[in-house]
Parts: sequence; C-alpha cells; structure tokens
Amino acid sequence: MNLTYFLFFICIIVCTLIITYWAAKRSNTTNRFYTAAGSLTGFQNGMAIAGDFISAASFLGIVGMIAINGYDGFLYSIGFLVSYLVVLFLVAEPVHRLGKYSLGDVICSRFPSNKMRWIMAFGAFAISILYMIPQLVASGYLLRLLLDIDYSISVLVIGGLMTVYVVFGGMVATSWVQIVKTVVLMSGTFLLSLIVFSNFNWNISALIDRVKEGSPLGEDFFFPGHLFGNPLEFFSLQLALVLGTAGLPHILIRLFTVRNTIEVRRSLISSTWIIGLFYLMTLILGFGAIALLGYESLMATDPTGNLAAPLLAKEVGGDFLLAFVSAIAFTTIVAVVAGLVISATTAFSHDIFHHILKKGQSTDKEQLKAARWTALGIGLISTLFALRLETINVTFLVSMTFIVAAASNFPVLILTIYWKRFTQVGAITGMVSGLLASLVLVVLGPHIMNPDGGWIARESLISLHNPGIIAIPIGFLGAYIGTILSSKQAQREEEFKQFFIKSQTGITSRRESP
Repeated sequence: MNLTYFLFFICIIVCTLIITYWAAKRSNTTNRFYTAAGSLTGFQNGMAIAGDFISAASFLGIVGMIAINGYDGFLYSIGFLVSYLVVLFLVAEPVHRLGKYSLGDVICSRFPSNKMRWIMAFGAFAISILYMIPQLVASGYLLRLLLDIDYSISVLVIGGLMTVYVVFGGMVATSWVQIVKTVVLMSGTFLLSLIVFSNFNWNISALIDRVKEGSPLGEDFFFPGHLFGNPLEFFSLQLALVLGTAGLPHILIRLFTVRNTIEVRRSLISSTWIIGLFYLMTLILGFGAIALLGYESLMATDPTGNLAAPLLAKEVGGDFLLAFVSAIAFTTIVAVVAGLVISATTAFSHDIFHHILKKGQSTDKEQLKAARWTALGIGLISTLFALRLETINVTFLVSMTFIVAAASNFPVLILTIYWKRFTQVGAITGMVSGLLASLVLVVLGPHIMNPDGGWIARESLISLHNPGIIAIPIGFLGAYIGTILSSKQAQREEEFKQFFIKSQTGITSRRESP
C-alpha cells in the first residue's frame, strides 16, 4: 500500500466527514434535510447539479470509451450534455413550481392519490439503485488500484461511507460535498489536460498523430462505427441520454433547493457550462490515454477502460498525480452516490411514510428517522448488487439507467404538465409500462442475455444494446392508451387551466392555498 495514496484517501474522507458534521447540525427539519430549505444560490446549485451529474461514468467510463472506441466514445458526452436543454426548456420551472420535496409531489399536484405516490416512489427507488451500482463498481476499481484492497471490500467500504453522509447530513451535506467535488474535479481535470498537452509540446497535430499510432483503429479512430455498427443503436442511445436526464429523480429534486425560478434558470445554465467544459477535457484525456499508454497496455491493465484516467495520470505524473486523480474520482463517487441516496430516501420518507402510511400526520422527527433508516437500506441494496457487476464498463451501466428514466418518468412528467386530456390512469399505465418495458429489454438484451442463446434472434430489435428506441415509445404509448380508455376521468377544462397556469407562472387560483 503506497503511503501517498493512503494519505489522499484519508484526507478526502476526513474533509467530507467534516462537511457532514457541520451539515448535521443544520439538518434538524425535513425542509433542510430534503431540500436545504431552498438556501442555495443559482450558481451554487448549478455547481451541485454538475457535481450530481458528472458521475464515475463520465470521469472514468467516458475517458476509457474514447480511448478504446474513438469517435463513438465521445457520443456519450454529446447526449449527456444536450439533455440539459430538455430539462431547461420543458420541465425545470414547472417542476419547481409544482413540487416541494419529490417528483411524486409534482405528479400528485395534478393527480392526488396514494397509488400515484406508490408508483412514483418505486420508480425513484429503481432508478436511484440502478444509477448507484455503477458508481460503487467504479469505487471498487479505484480503491483496488489506489490501496491494493480487494474489490469486494472496497465496495463495502464506499457503500458504508456514502450512507453515512446522507444519514447524518441530508441535502445540506450532499450539496456542499457536490460543490467541493465540482471545484476539485474541474481543476484536477484541467491540470491533467494541460500536462497531456505539454507532453506533445502544445501541438494538437502531434497528439492526433500519436493517437493514430497508439490505436489499432488507426485513421479510423476519428470516424464512427466502432462502438455502434448499427445506426439504430446510436439513435437509440442518444434518445435515451437526451430524454433520460429529465426523468432522473436525483437531478429533478435539485430544482427544489433554490428560492425561485430565476435561480432555477441560473442553476441549469451554469451547470450546462460546467458540464460542457468538462466533457471537452475528457476528450483530451481519452486522446492522451491512447497516445501515451497505447492500446495493448491499456487493455492488459483494464479491458473495461474504467481506469484509463488514473493510469494516464500515473504515466504523466507518477504516484503523486495518480493519487490526486484517483482522489478526484473518489470525490466524484462520493457526491453522486450521496445525491442518489437522498433522492431514494425522500421518495420513501416523504411520499410513502408521510403521505401514505401516516396520512400526512407525521412529525419532522418521525420523517427524519424514517429517512435515515431508508438511507441505510438503499445503501445496503445497491452495495450488494455492485459486488456482482465487476466486469462491466460503468458508462454502459449508467446508460441503462437513462433508458429506464426516459421510458418511465419522462413520459408521465411531460404529459402531466402539458396534455390537457391526460388522466391518472394514463399516468399509472405510462409509468408501469415504461418501467417494465425498459427493465425487461435491458435484462433480455445482449449485455445480460447472450443473443446467440437460441430464442433471442441476433437480428431482432430486442438484441439492441441500447433498447431506448423501443422502451421510450412503449412508455408514451402506455400513457396514451390508459388515457383514452379512461377519458371519462379527464379533468374539466377549468381545472387543467388552473393547474397549467400554476405550472407556468406559479400563480394559484383563489380556491388554492398559495
């Protein structure tokens, strides 16, 4: 075990625990635990959103994807970035005006019922756990590389630490861990990018030439078709990435942590700039990994590509830079998992415990206790899953989460806000059909079920590695059919008008309490 690595690791744990201790004193009400009482500014929240969104898949997986697959690897970055335009223009402000703590609040502001809350909470649970698994997988790789600890022990350690941050600090701790993570990540990635360029005397042409020499793809490294041989695969992936962000509970609940819609817009604009600059730097790191390490060396050390960035850091800066970059990646995992745990925790303690089990009569103390026990349960479940998925690239695992979010939450959310005829039955059928379709297609797809197994034809649509092009329309279709079959339940035009005005302006009718 290298002493430098160990000291960096201990330093991060101590710093984040100090933030958690400070936040724990300020998280004694549900409002502060769930949303930090709306106390963040737009820029602070934008940094926290970026910290929530730039996951291990972005920092580790995409660098490896670019190094191994060239042009096609960068296409993940494009989808992730463009997705924020959908959030900004279609759902951000309505979600802020309609909700209080969770996505269930937003949907139930139009369709108030316990069934709706149960389904939305279950969706938040499923998506949060699916997203947490690749973060924990990446953490296992990192600690094994950094401290020479067994993968299983690494995952258990990280899973336990993440849970502590949420159990004691709530959204206040989560937000500031994410803000600190964004500052450290951006500065560290920028430093590593400069070092890569300096190895080629600041000559981009020299870097590109070395990339061609280091990759078995040669000139084709800069052309599409290596990861997505079928154009349908590419379109399906981009569809899931672009629409999926607008259905991610841990991103949407960040819209409740600011005071007004002006700060919501500032949050998303600043986070988009930060995320865009970060993905440009991952392109440089991907080039640097293949140019300085070489394809054979990279594949021999880590065939998944998840460790391309740390290995590049060691190549250009030795043990100290490797420890620094691995520490950055670890901070990334800390921030993202904390955000995921709190979104799942909010779904249970607010939607299920407070509204359904306690019929809206629970005290702050009871809700906080339920939230903390839920955080423990979520951390345990996701850790157990992560122990079994060591060999899969984390970027792929995250893309599967986006498919589930785009097929289930997104259709229900967008139709609730904008479709006058939409009904509660339509919302339930849309959520259930999208969730089931996406999960079934992922399980039966070639990553989990071998397409040569006999009963799944290689040419069939079900063999798509990214089945978003099937699952997302199923979610919309389920919502449409459910609405048509229950058209008698459609709201009166005046009721929808009041709801729509509130979602777009925040103005409530006299019948409603402001």
